[in-house]
Amino acid sequence: MKPRFFRIILLATLLFSINNIEAKEPYKNAVKLTFLSWTSGSTKISYERAFPDIKQSAEICGSVIGAGYDKYHNDPLGFTVRYGHKFFMGKYNPEKPLIGFYLRPEAIYSHYNYTHSETGLRTPARMGSILGTFGYQYCYRRFIADAWVGAGYAFGTPAETGYHHGFQLWNWFNTRNDNIALSFSIRLGFIW
Repeated sequence: MKPRFFRIILLATLLFSINNIEAKEPYKNAVKLTFLSWTSGSTKISYERAFPDIKQSAEICGSVIGAGYDKYHNDPLGFTVRYGHKFFMGKYNPEKPLIGFYLRPEAIYSHYNYTHSETGLRTPARMGSILGTFGYQYCYRRFIADAWVGAGYAFGTPAETGYHHGFQLWNWFNTRNDNIALSFSIRLGFIW
């Protein structure tokens, strides 16, 4: 009697699960890690929520500065927060709302202290940035990959390295500009 009862329960559960798989709503949530952030001295985790009816998503990212390899050897310690709103472009499938090319305006705030290379004193770096980014996001089953590049305006008290654990200040071709912010990265994660 008991084996038969368990078989009926197992069969009912299986049928209910198969039925649910077919009727399942699209995955709208993602949690991602910024792939290379550990190599630059921080750990970044983001959450994204899709709004398929309007071809958009919202993403917030938090970073612990100091949790990673210290490539500048200046012992940074602090945090970064960023918010971006993605506008998906071109061909868009509401059943897969986190896939496609996008434009994303975003705001970033970086707040940390580091050891200055010349004075040896702990020095504050407080920078904000408003960026426009262009990227592509792809999902495969429950895995998500997101890559982008962007540029914008930066303001605040810069670090001597120009790196603010969310964006880099312009420091190329023998010129430095503390008001030009650049950003690029790859995020990997899971969707549900």
